[in-house]
Formats: sequence, structure tokens, C-alpha cells
Amino acid sequence: MYYIMLSAFFWLLTVAPVATNAASLQKVASDFGPNPRKVGFYIYIPDQLAEKPPILVNPHWCHGDAQACYSGSQYATLASKYGFIVIYPDSPNTADKCWDVSSNETLTHDAGGDSLGIVSMVRWTLEKYNGDAKRVFVTGVSSGAMMTSSLLGAYPDVFAAGSAFAGVPYGCFAGNGYGVWSDSCATGKVKKTGAEWAAMVKAGYQGYTGWRPKIQIFHGTNDEVLNYAVFEEEIKEWTTVFGFNDTPTSTTNDTPISGWTKYVYGDSNWFEAYSASGVSHNIQNQEATAMEWFDLTCTGDACLKWGQGGPISE
Repeated sequence: MYYIMLSAFFWLLTVAPVATNAASLQKVASDFGPNPRKVGFYIYIPDQLAEKPPILVNPHWCHGDAQACYSGSQYATLASKYGFIVIYPDSPNTADKCWDVSSNETLTHDAGGDSLGIVSMVRWTLEKYNGDAKRVFVTGVSSGAMMTSSLLGAYPDVFAAGSAFAGVPYGCFAGNGYGVWSDSCATGKVKKTGAEWAAMVKAGYQGYTGWRPKIQIFHGTNDEVLNYAVFEEEIKEWTTVFGFNDTPTSTTNDTPISGWTKYVYGDSNWFEAYSASGVSHNIQNQEATAMEWFDLTCTGDACLKWGQGGPISE
């Protein structure tokens, strides 16, 4: 079995309307660029766009779809308030709607797989809506978190930051095929040194020496689908990629909610890891925390923004 569905509470959200304005989720049926796996492209364009809108990519969980992801979080409502665009990709895997996070194609820059289809959506949207290429973000839960890590690893030139809830390290599910389930990874048996993990990330984009997106990860200590040990491997992976010490520079208890602990790594606070005590795989999405991480509430010409390359003073 692949990844389980989210909790009944989360599914209840999927039937609730998230916006009261005229904007709605729309399917893009036109040619938007290379999409070898035929990933579905759904987009939410708010009625009032920012002059140069940021873009948030929100891949769904396993057994979900773009519509459920759109309805099951507050990102569309927030997009209407702050003027950014949300892309909701739809997995082509009809068997269980899980993302391809295993193939060499999806884990390699511009090589194919589901990841290339999603990046084509981003490139098309940036051009069509005069989007801000420095402010492209991605967040997801479970399988969506795995795709988040895959995109951050293989396309560091596209994304400014990511937020992954209950995922695994980039490359942990690597295998021969588009829908490979790695029981070894899921059960926490895949152990690597930080250098070994970092080598996998760097292999995703051979020769790339530029920007690396900032990342935050979340994981429940009682995750019964993706063992908590993968959280520790994620920390090893990304701290090494960034060149950070694996000892947190700060630790904050009970944030963003009681029982969750926030660990910050590196002098630039470029990597955050949240351990959710007693939480299962059905981890609760934290839109407010992700929005703050992406600085998506920042609008207008007077605010201090950041994106590809670091803070941008306008």
C-alpha cells in the first residue's frame, strides 16, 4: 500500500468552500510545455492579482487530487487576500494518485517524470501572468511533501522555498519506475551519512552551484506510515546540503501548536524542522506557518521581500 489518506478531519475540509469571490479552480487544457507523464494542471487565479504575483505550488497527497487539495486548505482564500497564484497539480497515477518520487527522470533536472510536468506549469504561469520568478514556492503533505522535496532537490533554480509535511528525504524512494514504494525508506531502514544524502541531491542537477531554496519540514513522532526516523535523515540531508552544523542554532517548544518543537539550523535560518509529539501520519497542515516562511503576506512595493538569491529590498 502506498501512502494513507489524511485524517477524517482533513477530509471534512475538502467539502467546505474556501472562497466567496468569483475566482475558482480552473483546469488548463492547452499546451503548457514538456509534460511527458501528462500531469493534470489546475490553477487558481484570484480576482485581484498582485502586480508581479508570486506562485505557490500545492501537490496533493496520495489518494487525493487537485480538487481535494484546493478545497482542503486555506491557500486559495489566502491567495485571494494577498494576490498570489496557486497551482494544484494532479497526479497521472490513476491507481492511487501518488506522485512519482522514485524515477530517475523525476529526480533529475529537466529529465522528465512528474516533476518536469509541474515545473512546466510554473514556467507557463510565470510567462502568462507576469509572475515573480524569484518568489515561487511549493508545499505539500505526505505524497505531496515527497514531491515538494523532489522539486526542491531537482529544481533549485525554480523554487525559492518549500514546506514539507510528513515526507521523506529527497531520493529516499529512488527506484526503477514511476510508482515505486520503498518499504525500506518508509520504515526508516534507509540510513545514510549527510554526505551521501547531499551527493544524491547534487546529482539531481549535475554541475549546479547556485542557489538552494530554504526548507522547512514537519513530522509526527508517531507517524505509522513514514517512520519518524526519516525525519532525522531529512535533517542530515539538508543540513549537509546547506553546509550547516547538524546541531540546532535554536530550539522553541510548543510552536506553532502545543507539543510541537521547532528546530532552526544555520546562521541564516535557512532550514527549519518541526517535531510533532504524538502526531501520526495525519499531520495537521499549518498554513499560517508556511505563509510566514514564504513571506506570502508581503505585498506592494514598500515591503522587504526575499526570493531567489536572498532578501530583495524594493
